[in-house]
Amino acid sequence: MSDNWQVGRKQTKGLKKEIEKAILVGLVTDRQTEEQVKEYLAELEFLAMTAGAKTVKTFVQKLKHPNVRTFVGKGKLEEIATYIETHEDIVMVIFDDDLTGKQNSILEEELKVKIIDRSSLILDIFASRAQTAQARTQVELAQMQYLLPRLRGLWTHLERQRGGIGMRGPGEMEIETDRRIVRDKISLLKNKLDKIDRQASTQRKGRGDMIRVSLVGYTNVGKSTLMNLLSKSEVFAENKLFATLDTTVRKVVLDRMPFLMSDTVGFIRKLPHHLIESFKSTLDEVRESDILIHVVDLAHPQFEDHIKTVNKTLQELGVENKITLMVFNKLDLYRERYFDDLLDEDVKVEILSELKQNLKNNYEHDNIFISAIQKENIQELREKIKELVSSAYNVRYPYKSQFF
Repeated sequence: MSDNWQVGRKQTKGLKKEIEKAILVGLVTDRQTEEQVKEYLAELEFLAMTAGAKTVKTFVQKLKHPNVRTFVGKGKLEEIATYIETHEDIVMVIFDDDLTGKQNSILEEELKVKIIDRSSLILDIFASRAQTAQARTQVELAQMQYLLPRLRGLWTHLERQRGGIGMRGPGEMEIETDRRIVRDKISLLKNKLDKIDRQASTQRKGRGDMIRVSLVGYTNVGKSTLMNLLSKSEVFAENKLFATLDTTVRKVVLDRMPFLMSDTVGFIRKLPHHLIESFKSTLDEVRESDILIHVVDLAHPQFEDHIKTVNKTLQELGVENKITLMVFNKLDLYRERYFDDLLDEDVKVEILSELKQNLKNNYEHDNIFISAIQKENIQELREKIKELVSSAYNVRYPYKSQFF
């Protein structure tokens, strides 16, 4: 029997989701070099995999700026269409930049498959990962704000879409053709979020006079793994983007010195602005922290770009001047990728020492190299955190510091 009547309904837990085959499309423009686009598309493939899609082909075109109607040029669009015709298992095309409602509608008409852009893909992942009422409300608000300017181009073709990646959350609801209804929904969600935020603020005030430490960093750098090590608790950690959406707070005690540590949502390049706005309340934990631990994936070839992305987001939150310790994680992977087996140990130590000093000079923060998975240098990290927390107690709660 056909399953067409199940469109829009939530999948039953335990059922295996069918992997959707996808094509990725990126543009080399005046604003994006070929090298950057290559890196962005590699990240987009990881995003697609996190959402449950398998990339089978990538198309890249050089243009001064995106085509206002079809994003790519006419010839490239025909090339993509021909490829789809000869590969019937492809069900979607994912674009590395945001599309307008008009572009989305035209592309779907031309290619006859589902059209997703980077923002809608990220929103979809957030929708599938949101667990708490706060996270679900934040994601739904961001989705509505994303859809509002695209109503004219989107609503007419949403009726033909079949659910799956990019269609979770508001995309599965009954089609709303009236902008006023969407604006009312946005207003309702904002009010609901305000109420949740007030409750969260009350909870934070009730934690007493304790120093707060927040783990921040790019997505998938190992923050949750590190949180588990330091707090000896079980925080969900996975080798996928945005494994953690909800801020997790744990009490940590180092040599009788207690403090609160929070694990926050990871940042990413080209993060949709409305998503940052929606999640600013979640990041209040970062704003109210005394110390930031900026976790970096040292083994990633673009880790310096990741640092810039995180620093830019911290600037937007107004917390860039907080006491910060930079933790360069995945040291084991760095050695595996960049050290030749013929190098002796003294040379390896010298290389790492020079790299550490260069990074300290570049970012003006103390740093430490660790491997959370291999538990390498974790005791040294604990000592550094203890020093920072002790100093913070002396400044903020001097009457308490005498007990530690």
